[in-house]
Amino acid sequence: MRASLNRVLKIFNSKIFLLDSRSINAEHYTLLQLTLTMNIAIQGIQGSFHHLVALDFFGNDITLTECMSFSEIPELVITNQVDAAIMAIENSNAGAILSNYALIDNNDLNIKGEFYLPMIHNLMALKGQTIDDIKEVWSHPIAIQHCKQFFKDHPTIKIIEERDTASVAKHIKENKLKGVAAIASKKAAEIFGLTILEEEIQNDRHNMTRFFVLTKKREHQPDDYLNNKASLKFVTHHQLGNLAEILNICVKHNLNLSKIQSIPITEEPWHYAFFIDLCFDNYHKYCQALLEIEPRVDSLKILGEYLESKPKFHKMTA
Repeated sequence: MRASLNRVLKIFNSKIFLLDSRSINAEHYTLLQLTLTMNIAIQGIQGSFHHLVALDFFGNDITLTECMSFSEIPELVITNQVDAAIMAIENSNAGAILSNYALIDNNDLNIKGEFYLPMIHNLMALKGQTIDDIKEVWSHPIAIQHCKQFFKDHPTIKIIEERDTASVAKHIKENKLKGVAAIASKKAAEIFGLTILEEEIQNDRHNMTRFFVLTKKREHQPDDYLNNKASLKFVTHHQLGNLAEILNICVKHNLNLSKIQSIPITEEPWHYAFFIDLCFDNYHKYCQALLEIEPRVDSLKILGEYLESKPKFHKMTA
C-alpha cells in the first residue's frame, strides 16, 4: 500500500488537479460515472429499503438482482454478475451490523459511496381493509422493533416475524390475504397495490440507516482526490498507547474521526480490529496520515474512499 500511496502523492503534487472536491455535488459526481444501465444487487426485493437507496443513488434506470441474505452479495460483485451492491451497515438506533463489516473486509469489497435513509415504516394491507380488520402484522424483526409503541397501542394484533418487509407486502397481494398487514415502505405499497392504513408508525421520527454502495476492489484512480471520506481497517500492536498514537496522527493532519468500531479478530481472543471513518478537506493530508499510520500498526487496509453523504432528515418519503 505504501508504494501506491506514494504514487498518489506524486501525482497530486504535480498539480494536475484543477477542481475542488467541495465544489462537486455528490449526486452529480455519481451521475458522471454512469453511462449504461447498471445491475445492482440488493438485500430484499423491489420496494425494500435497499431498493430505495439504489434508486436514490443510481437513479431509476437500473436493474435489480434480489438477494434474500447479505451473504449472497459478495460473490455477485466479485464475479462481475452485478455492477454494484447496496448493503446496510448501521442504524441510528440499533447500531452497527458487525457481520456486514466482516463481509466487506473478508471479500475485499470496495466502498464506493454511502447513503443515509430515514426508516419510515407504514402499515399496509389489501384495498378495502381497515385497521380494525387487521388481526396479524408480518414484517422483519428490526422493523417490528422500530414500531414497538404502535403494537403497545394495538395489543390485540399478533406479530409474525418474516425475513423481509417488502416480501410480505408482495405475499399479501399475491395471496389476497385479508386480516394481515405488512410494515414496509410507501414504495412497496405502490408496487404491490396495497392501501396504507397508517403512515409513519415507527417510534423514532429520526431513525435512519446508513448504507454502503459496494463495488469490486480497485487500484487508486486519478479522480480519487475528489473524495473527502474514507473507511479504514487497522490492527494495533496491542501495546499501551498505540491506539491513541494513531488517533493523534489523525488530529495532526486535520482528519475528523466520524466513527470507530472494534470487531473481535477470529481465533485471537481479546484482540480487536478497528474500523474507522475519516472525513477530510485535503486528500493530500489524508494520504500523508496513512503513510505515518502504516508503520505504527500491524496492518492497515483501505476499505473505500468516497464522497461524504449527509443525513437528510427532511427527506422523509420512504
